[in-house]
Amino acid sequence: MSLLETFRSHLATLRLEPGRALVAVSGGPDSVALLDLLARSLDVHGQELVVAHVDHGIHPKSHVVAEQVQALAATYGLPGRTGRLNLGPDAGETEARSQRYAWLDSLAGQLDAKVIFTAHHADDQMETVLMRVLAGSGPAGVAGMATTRGRLVRPLLPFRRAALLDHLEEVGLTSWTDPANSDPRHLRSWIRTDLLPAVRSRLPAIDENLLRTGRQAARDRAAWDALLDVLPGLDVAVEPDGISVAAPSLGGYDSPLAHALILAVARRVGCQLGPVRLSRVVGLLQVGTSGTRVPLGGDWFAELAFGRLRLCRKMSSIMPGLLALEGQSGEATWGAWRFRWAPAVTPEHQERVGLTAWFSPNSLLVRAWAAGEKLKPLGGTGRRLVVRCFQDMRVPRSRRELWPVVARHQEIIWIPGVCRSDVQLPSHGSEAVRVDAEYA
Repeated sequence: MSLLETFRSHLATLRLEPGRALVAVSGGPDSVALLDLLARSLDVHGQELVVAHVDHGIHPKSHVVAEQVQALAATYGLPGRTGRLNLGPDAGETEARSQRYAWLDSLAGQLDAKVIFTAHHADDQMETVLMRVLAGSGPAGVAGMATTRGRLVRPLLPFRRAALLDHLEEVGLTSWTDPANSDPRHLRSWIRTDLLPAVRSRLPAIDENLLRTGRQAARDRAAWDALLDVLPGLDVAVEPDGISVAAPSLGGYDSPLAHALILAVARRVGCQLGPVRLSRVVGLLQVGTSGTRVPLGGDWFAELAFGRLRLCRKMSSIMPGLLALEGQSGEATWGAWRFRWAPAVTPEHQERVGLTAWFSPNSLLVRAWAAGEKLKPLGGTGRRLVVRCFQDMRVPRSRRELWPVVARHQEIIWIPGVCRSDVQLPSHGSEAVRVDAEYA
């Protein structure tokens, strides 16, 4: 069976939903082979392909490679996008990789692409497993790269580099060889060009042994991931900014089991926990009180909130300004929230807790709330502090800070999803403005 036939069979097992997808093409042999194979398999994956190339600005001829990639995309009738980073010749592989993926993620968001195809193959996997063993990674790390992780899809992981090179020769395609790939100053390049050849001279089966180790570790990792959904009382919930589990249930397990479950929970949302950060989460689980949080590196933190352990990314620290809901209808964003408004007839009943509300057709303002502010809840008596409304709805402290309120003049009349005020309530059947709020 040819490589193309095997690739198409493997691709079908991934069961990708049709849509738009980026193909990350560096111009090297692996990514050129990936592009060719994907272009010949449109009927299998059903994706609308966009060729994405990152010009790191490290090699002096990188702009020439970018032009070649765009020309290659055109031969397949595919659109191409190029990102230019201007990192300079002294940039390290970690910085280049980080900025490359950041650009790809940003472009995917702009184009509403649900998939980013990358050209990692079996030889890359083997090197990754060895790198992680040398770095002292645990079993989950030794599992290497997953075929799919979030938007990332790596359809070449079952295939060796030599098979990809043979395919390029068969179809008559040329590619660019990046000198950095054989520069021993970079760890992966040193492993590829110096360490592995030396080990192969003594242990010829090292390649398959490393791949087998990775597959075994991947099965172990998959088992722990599956266990999250079947353990009684754990109640795993993926949230807009992270993930949460029932803290009492997790705290009831013995330490090794609890540690393994915490790591599996973190992996589900891409939060990397080493021994030090894991110990912080365990300490929080054991002695923390509701509202307590600990940092986990980067934008991540762990928080106890209303009996749940949350692993979350920090929301933007930039407070949005005022948003006026002007005109008869419209759509606008406030921070991570989206608001839509349009004329509508007021229904007989409005929900006190909901993401839709009706207002008299006067000026409405979306803004931040301040400590000490109150509103008069629909169907309630007296006025209630906004913070108490959040507590009643068990909204974690970390999510309250950038939660919008809707006000008329200076008075809060709605906390979307939390509490509707009975002030400025239009009568049943009257003309009103319907406002829908959605957390993006």
